[in-house]
Amino acid sequence: MLVLIGSLVVLVSVLGGYVLSHGQLLALWQPYELLIIGGGAVGAFLTANPSKVVKASLREVAGLIKGPTYRKDDYVDLLALLYDIFGVMRKEGILGLEPHIEEPESSPVFSAYPRLLAEHHLIEFITDCLRLIVGGSMNPHELEQLLELELETHHLEAEAPSQAVAKMADALPGFGIVAAVLGIVTTMSQLGGDTSRIGEHIAGALVGTFLGILLCYGFLGPLAAAMENRVQEDGKAFECVKVALMASLRGYNPKVAIEFARKSLSAQSRPSFQNLEDHLKGSRAGARQ
Repeated sequence: MLVLIGSLVVLVSVLGGYVLSHGQLLALWQPYELLIIGGGAVGAFLTANPSKVVKASLREVAGLIKGPTYRKDDYVDLLALLYDIFGVMRKEGILGLEPHIEEPESSPVFSAYPRLLAEHHLIEFITDCLRLIVGGSMNPHELEQLLELELETHHLEAEAPSQAVAKMADALPGFGIVAAVLGIVTTMSQLGGDTSRIGEHIAGALVGTFLGILLCYGFLGPLAAAMENRVQEDGKAFECVKVALMASLRGYNPKVAIEFARKSLSAQSRPSFQNLEDHLKGSRAGARQ
């Protein structure tokens, strides 16, 4: 929602200031300049990026309207899920995890959190980590290095759409100059004719430069930054899983391991200790019933 509000503030401020300084709004309506700038930028974007990045960019832009993927309630569920997994490890041993990680959809541990179960990337990350614990003979230090490498790869892939949009934003002033130059070429062809027409063409050429700069710094540049911030915030869920698993492997009991993970979350999305404790007590009470 803030993306829409911010864009509206930019538009009202720029156009409002222009109108208040006795500018004519119709003079800014230059559809051919907009076609040159917008079409050129979109064409360059399609040329520079594979189809999966283009599709992911569209999804990320739509996702900005919805807000972050994981909210505070989702982190409560994630921590509770990890707590339940550690409970299985303590009661049944590491091998007791096998039926849960092979088919998480039918696992009573995972299916208790349908909202998280719908996040396929996160569930796949959790089950892959647990497979390494069940089937591997790595010590915690080796496993931590492997998980950090996987997280780095995941973050690079997740940030690709925002970087692609940022590069497209950087190209907009250049396409604005292209539109302005083409406008000057048109103006030169009108020399010797009606002077009012020459003035209109010059104004149109200047609008091309204006649109390129405005679209870059007022809209697409901030949009790319918002996409990057969202990716970083969503990545906290994966970091939370890694911290909890490493704490458990180092011998901490489930409650302490979960507290390590809770502390890794940002203050904005981190559930309080009491909120998490109440949720865990409620889950245990429901399981006994």
